[in-house]
Amino acid sequence: MADFPGTDISEAVGTLAGVRAVRTDKGEVVADADRDAVLALMTTLRDDPRFAFEQVMDICGVDWPERAERFDVVYNLLSVSLNQRLRVIVTTDETTPVPSVHTVWPVATWWEREAWDLFGIVFSGQPDLRRILTDYGFEGHPLRKDFPLTGYVEVRYDEDRKAVVYEPVRLTQDFRSFDFLSPWEALTTSIFPSPSMSPTATPAPL
Repeated sequence: MADFPGTDISEAVGTLAGVRAVRTDKGEVVADADRDAVLALMTTLRDDPRFAFEQVMDICGVDWPERAERFDVVYNLLSVSLNQRLRVIVTTDETTPVPSVHTVWPVATWWEREAWDLFGIVFSGQPDLRRILTDYGFEGHPLRKDFPLTGYVEVRYDEDRKAVVYEPVRLTQDFRSFDFLSPWEALTTSIFPSPSMSPTATPAPL
């Protein structure tokens, strides 16, 4: 077993086809890979006894809107038998698909659906690319950095239609009149029976 996860595999991972660069980040090996080679690379990382990554723990997206290929697709792999981890990163844009790895790890379907739902990252060969966290009629991808914090639509129950309706977001603010005492004013009038005992009272001469 590795004393520190991933420290034994840096050199070996760097020799694999499709890997552009390997670095160490906080004790874990991070490999930057070519998008088109990701399926073959993941199959090797699972089946090669030097790596034996039986599990993909997570697949997630990172948005860098200033880049031409704005998305990082991050694969966090775990080898239970060898006690080591690896992070593989590929890049893509809003329209170029990333090959699905659901044939390597079936659980990847859930993670790829989440990345599609929240970032709009497309995965080719994924037979079930549906939204998984947002609602059926949701518009856009809420973890993109250019997505408005308020969203595009709001949901409410319409009493007249007797149905749930979607409407453009309206940030209306009703006029409010605050005519009550602040907690500090209420405090001085409630616990100090005499004005001379108030914290704001002028001290008596010695």
